[in-house]
Amino acid sequence: MERKSIWGNYSSKQLKELETICDEYKDYLSKAKTERLCVNLAIQDAEKAGFKDLNKLLNSGKKMKSGDKFYVQHMGKTLMLGIIGKEPLTNGLNILGAHIDSPRMDLKQNPLYESSDLAYLDTHYYGGIKKYQWVTIPLALYGVVVKKDGTVIDVAIGDNPNDPVFCVTDLLIHLAGNQMTKKASVVVEGEALDVLFGGRPAKDKYNKDKKDKQKSKEEEKETVRANVLNILKEKYNIEEEDFLSAEIEVVPAGHARDLGIDRSMVIGYGQDDRVCAFTSYKAILDIKAPKKTAICILTDKEEIGSVGATGAESKFFEDMIAELINGVDKNLGVGNTSADLALRRTLRNSCMLSSDVSAGVDPCYESSFEKKNAAYLGRGICFNKYTGSRGKVGSNDANAEYVGKIRKVLGDGKVAFQTAELGKVDEGGGGTIAYVLANYGMNVIDSGVAVLSMHSPWEVSSKADVYEAYRCYKVFLENMDMNK
Repeated sequence: MERKSIWGNYSSKQLKELETICDEYKDYLSKAKTERLCVNLAIQDAEKAGFKDLNKLLNSGKKMKSGDKFYVQHMGKTLMLGIIGKEPLTNGLNILGAHIDSPRMDLKQNPLYESSDLAYLDTHYYGGIKKYQWVTIPLALYGVVVKKDGTVIDVAIGDNPNDPVFCVTDLLIHLAGNQMTKKASVVVEGEALDVLFGGRPAKDKYNKDKKDKQKSKEEEKETVRANVLNILKEKYNIEEEDFLSAEIEVVPAGHARDLGIDRSMVIGYGQDDRVCAFTSYKAILDIKAPKKTAICILTDKEEIGSVGATGAESKFFEDMIAELINGVDKNLGVGNTSADLALRRTLRNSCMLSSDVSAGVDPCYESSFEKKNAAYLGRGICFNKYTGSRGKVGSNDANAEYVGKIRKVLGDGKVAFQTAELGKVDEGGGGTIAYVLANYGMNVIDSGVAVLSMHSPWEVSSKADVYEAYRCYKVFLENMDMNK
């Protein structure tokens, strides 16, 4: 059973809506290059749409009711948005879950050094990357520096037209005979991913008549490093010691753009998985009065195993659902049921779309795909019944009843979709946050946009698939019900 391109199915009105959504999406990709920025932008949009801080709603002493819109963030890097539905919470929630972290490089805590009259920043790469893809491209720095007094300094250097950019250098081809014999995994090694940061010595850093005899000869040599520190102090109020309490990410510089002479695609950094994060939170902002309580969660740390306080493995989501149960009216909540049992029933009766990207078939590398069970650009949102690797290890394998219900809901909503798995059996594999939420006993399936060049600095998606993802998530939140 083969799915066809969906471009020819759209009316002029739908094509206009598609372009509007994708223009918003490109703007989002260009502005939200870190988890913190993703959360901040989503909160800004949510507040414009009438969503209120859950903690403030709970602390007001008023019981929450059907139609209330809320959001709650954790450590600035994970976010939950929701709308209270008409049915009791214990009947289950309709949940969208996407991750907002993407492969990148992070500055080490002691990153700055000088070598051969050049200043560098030492990095540690984050997530699964082909390291050789990150050399010689323009790079930007984003993040926060927290000083000892608690002052938070936002760092954003490289995307403003007046900003400098940075790069990781590579060896010229004329001297790369030995390098070119290495395997791709080690042709550029992790410790070589150092960012070129400066090359101008400090002016009169040390007195030439050597009156300051306490300065070591080594310090006197590092005048480029000294100049960099002067600039950081004067322009950003950052001192070298402040790197100890900083989170600075190195990401590709430049904005998301239309791709193709027909402008049918989007090229940009971080589409895994911000294409699903954007369409998920946009969907929940646009729905009205859902029957079941609608939830959208945007999590951190998926690219390194969903670990930590801001990853899907943390108790944040569970805790916030418990708070929600405690904050709703009795007729929407649990009555005389114990709080713990109510929480368990709510989660167990829920349905979730784990919104994560799929690997799109690349005609240049067709041998890695089993084409009957692969995702294609321009054929709609993609559902992966299972992910994992080599025998489905590490996957959530959605049950047939849930898949059947998904087909019904999407069919009624006239949403274009396709199904796939991640490459040929034994070719590789991967995972998502699906298994984490499935641990509660709820129905979960992976769904997302097919992407080319996944985990590279610049990834590619089809505008049609972005549009169908938004439509799918909206229909799911409004209509999913396993009991109907």
